[in-house]
Amino acid sequence: MLKVLVTGANGFIGSHLVERLVRSEARVRCLVRRTGDLRWLRDLPVEIVYGDCVDKDSLSSAVVGVDCVYHLAGATKVKRKEDFFTINAGGTENLIQACLDHNPKMAKFVYLSSQAASGPGVNGRMKAESDPDFPISPYGKSKRIGEETVLDHRKHIPVTILRPSAVYGPRDRDFLFFLKLIEKKIKFSLLGVTQWISMCFVNDLVDLLVKSGRTGKGDGEIFFISDGRSYRMEEIGDAFSAAMRTTAFRLPVPRCLICGIGAINETISYFTDQPCLLTCGKAKEMVQENWTCDITKAKNMLEYRPTIDLVQGTEITVDWYRKNNWL
Repeated sequence: MLKVLVTGANGFIGSHLVERLVRSEARVRCLVRRTGDLRWLRDLPVEIVYGDCVDKDSLSSAVVGVDCVYHLAGATKVKRKEDFFTINAGGTENLIQACLDHNPKMAKFVYLSSQAASGPGVNGRMKAESDPDFPISPYGKSKRIGEETVLDHRKHIPVTILRPSAVYGPRDRDFLFFLKLIEKKIKFSLLGVTQWISMCFVNDLVDLLVKSGRTGKGDGEIFFISDGRSYRMEEIGDAFSAAMRTTAFRLPVPRCLICGIGAINETISYFTDQPCLLTCGKAKEMVQENWTCDITKAKNMLEYRPTIDLVQGTEITVDWYRKNNWL
């Protein structure tokens, strides 16, 4: 029976991955922080190990004896931008070094990155793996350093890196903010710009994560992941509005306002010592015109076949939010 370690196991994507691995009869070890919320793991037959990727000493027992590591732990909002590099870059380096030191014969290391690590598409083209990487936010830069660290060790441990586009689905709190606006009859869009975005439903991503941990076809490679389509921001708002059975009105917002809110939030965060989601870096990402990606490589090498499109995904997501009183 395959034995795996999942970092970030109690998070949005991590908890879905753990459930999927349990269904596939894998033995699952979950690395979580002592302050972590375990609500999604509590009833699952998994082993809980307490630790933190920024704490080297807490990782040795976590990696011993596993066949595969799925590294999903990371930070999307922090108190200081330097924390992105400590957690996302430094934490990844600590984990893979722990694997080399305490489990050098492990079969696979799968790193969940982000399209932010590569940056937006340019000249109206979907971003491909062969394109130059130019992350535009501290978050994206920290994830790119994490990728480089993983690739530096591909001669010693088989590694695969997945770069999903915008991931959504049940338990996600990032898109919930936009759904709360739609509840108030507001659909956000960028003033004077047509934005194109690739989307990825969490179940499709999780299925590919599981598959990547069990095959050598993607060893040493990076793959963009989405549902294979590009959507206008207005289409995404319309899909969620339709799923919510509500009519919302489009609110065009100028770039300068989003960037200004990001700057104000960062200032408040500095003085209150509380992390915020909309930082200057996040605002810079939000005002880009093209966050689309080409999944041809994943289709060809990993036989990736996404099954959930935006209409289906938004219906499933909204239904879950309502059943769990998030909306």
